Amino acid sequence: MLLAIDVGNTQTVIGIYGNDTPEMLDHWRTATNPERTSDEYALLLGQFLDLGGFDVDEDVTGLAVSSTVPRVSTAIEEMSRRRLGFAALILGGMSVKSGMPILYENPREVGPDRIADAVGAYDLYGGPSIVIDFGTATTVEAVSEKGEYLGGAICPGIEISLDALFGRAAALHRVALAEPRNVIGKTTNESIQSGVLYGYAGMVDGLCDRVEGEIGEATVVATGGLAELIAPYTKAIDHIEPWLTLQGLRIIFERNRTDK
Repeated sequence: MLLAIDVGNTQTVIGIYGNDTPEMLDHWRTATNPERTSDEYALLLGQFLDLGGFDVDEDVTGLAVSSTVPRVSTAIEEMSRRRLGFAALILGGMSVKSGMPILYENPREVGPDRIADAVGAYDLYGGPSIVIDFGTATTVEAVSEKGEYLGGAICPGIEISLDALFGRAAALHRVALAEPRNVIGKTTNESIQSGVLYGYAGMVDGLCDRVEGEIGEATVVATGGLAELIAPYTKAIDHIEPWLTLQGLRIIFERNRTDK
């Protein structure tokens, strides 16, 4: 079985796939901690798999990783060699081929999660397509009709923006991210909720409109931890795919297998 791991700056998402099947069998989410050692990752993954009724030694035959945190990449890579007995596929490594042309001026600048998102979206919906990933940063990826990664946009994520707001404005406090009664808030809580939900929805719609102005009408796919929160308030988003990055990782792993 394939274990796919997407390490973000805030959270790490883990999924397990059966052999030669696109269906995810189970998934888990944990906080990203750069201080964890390879031994701690071996213990953590073993516990998650045990919860799902899997055995890390018997069932896992492949490991694919997308990571924006280099220290975590190193720890997982070491864990794979020592505990699992094989090398992990680390997306972004020199020998890993995504199978998607990267039309960035410097392709190595593109984050591995952005590449995995683009590969997953093109596999599911073809092109042109646009991916909105609501993670620590909110990223926008554009994929051409021919399946080329064209580039995109990077914006501060929702939680980063809220941290900055509450950290800089002494009179404001954290609120639950829920739909306010009106766009025009009648309380401070509602005003913040309106600004976040409708503000980010408007930003997404505006960016998608401008991207479509360059690549033509596109299918818009949302992913990331806050996708389900924001997507209902947008006009542009067509599909929500919570596990899109893991899906892209699975496809890239298959493209790089040497045992076919």
